[in-house]
Amino acid sequence: GIDVDGHRVDLLPALLNILDNTSSLDQLARTPRRCIAVPVGDKRYLPVPPERLRLLLAVLREMYRDKGGKLGAPITRATALAEVGAALHDTGRPVRWAGDTSVRDRGYDLALGPKPTAPVIAAGLAATLRGYQEDGVRWLQHLRACATGGILADDMGLGKTLQTIAHVLLEKEAGRLTQPVLIVTLTSLVGNWQREFAKFAPGLSVIPLHGAGRHERLAELAKHDVAITTYPLVWRDKDALAAHRFHTVVLDEAHAVKNPDGLAHEAIRGLDADNRLALSGTPIENHLGELWALFDLVNPGMLGTAEEFKSSFRVPIELHGEGRRLDALRERVRPYMMRRTKESVAKELPPKTEIVRAIDLSGAQRELYEGLRMAAHAEVRQQIRERGIGGSQIAILDALLKLRQVCCDPRLVGVDAAKGVTDSAKYTMLLELIQTQLGAGRRILVFSQFARMLALISEGLLGHGIGHVTLTGATPDRQKPIDAFEKGRADVFLISLKAGGAGLNLTSADTVIHYDPWWNPAAENQATDRAHRLGQDKPVFVYKLIVAGSIE
Repeated sequence: GIDVDGHRVDLLPALLNILDNTSSLDQLARTPRRCIAVPVGDKRYLPVPPERLRLLLAVLREMYRDKGGKLGAPITRATALAEVGAALHDTGRPVRWAGDTSVRDRGYDLALGPKPTAPVIAAGLAATLRGYQEDGVRWLQHLRACATGGILADDMGLGKTLQTIAHVLLEKEAGRLTQPVLIVTLTSLVGNWQREFAKFAPGLSVIPLHGAGRHERLAELAKHDVAITTYPLVWRDKDALAAHRFHTVVLDEAHAVKNPDGLAHEAIRGLDADNRLALSGTPIENHLGELWALFDLVNPGMLGTAEEFKSSFRVPIELHGEGRRLDALRERVRPYMMRRTKESVAKELPPKTEIVRAIDLSGAQRELYEGLRMAAHAEVRQQIRERGIGGSQIAILDALLKLRQVCCDPRLVGVDAAKGVTDSAKYTMLLELIQTQLGAGRRILVFSQFARMLALISEGLLGHGIGHVTLTGATPDRQKPIDAFEKGRADVFLISLKAGGAGLNLTSADTVIHYDPWWNPAAENQATDRAHRLGQDKPVFVYKLIVAGSIE
């Protein structure tokens, strides 16, 4: 409202009336008039600059719910009050806040960010933090002080795990860790978290809620500082976990729960925690809905409902390319999300060179590919005619899979026509490339999404007398091949994209070969970052093997 001759005039009805009669706030801001008159009583008007009015109306449009003519928003949108203050600033009149201002203060604190001088060095941390990592820990401490959640979205390899451990240790040393921290991660990374805690924060008591005897360990949960569980188990143990209160729930590789309808997502939302933190180098892999899903876990309501987010942001940005809405979304998530790239904060990293090797199919392999392509084309068209696009997805995916398999190696394809085809251009190229790179003294990671392809590559390497190790989802002891490679007992590491695309630190490698392309380049980049990360002191070469003129 505004004070006029000592009387308070409620501005909300007039502002909402302007909002109802304005088709576009951007158009309103572009008016040639220096000020827009807002009625404040009988024949009286308040002149407001157009851009200031646009900022104010943008916040009101979001906060207004027709419930007795009042404004309202989730507590996670406290920064909206800072936006209101910014819109009212410089109107030529003093701004005065009345009543309980604690929420306003919280909003301003979040909008302004952490104080650059806040201490972040934990006495018990057995590591030296880099400058940007200190900033990250300072930001995590700031979120905790503001009682809000957030997403640490640093690039792979910048030390999200170490920053999280330092944050937890600071909470312990400050006497605030009165309930345990729960780490939820991929099954393959439980051991990695245990080792990292033991290495960097040996003073913290860590208990794994995984494997045999986990139910007995659950009963001892309150006696420990940190518990580690997995996404599949957080659903199975949801009732037991719901009986506990947690200081913080940390979602590692949080893109694993980007599906808001998934069971793990539902179970995590039901956990009782003072703070929530998501760690993900790729918070958006396919579309903005994934960002909404992550914030639905760490700050429920901050981005509205899924439908509100879709109409306010996804449709305008993804379908219409509206830059103003993209800027508004960036500003909305800015206080709650920290994103640093290796190029911006780890300039000391050696260069990464990407090389695309185009491979031509010939002879029987080319004939097999063309034969399958023509047959698949006819089959898919028939399915679409009979069932429509929606009912033909399995047939389409099956056709794509067979064509991709032919590109990798005909031995992967389970059709009679492939049995007599023994040539594989890509397989031959790979073996030659590996021998050349080994001759130059390089150490190699080979990624494929097909475990069977890795088995075929393994046979070929053995035939050439090349020692190697393999990691797939079926590997019983994940740490064994990792240790063998890092200690130099093998110079080639064959890794399935899903089993080794995250959570590995393999900086002794300096060559990465992607045998087959994945749908999503973000997943490939994650795999590459197993080698191109902090601790790497050699230039990294990334080879992508692509069959020319094919589905790849």
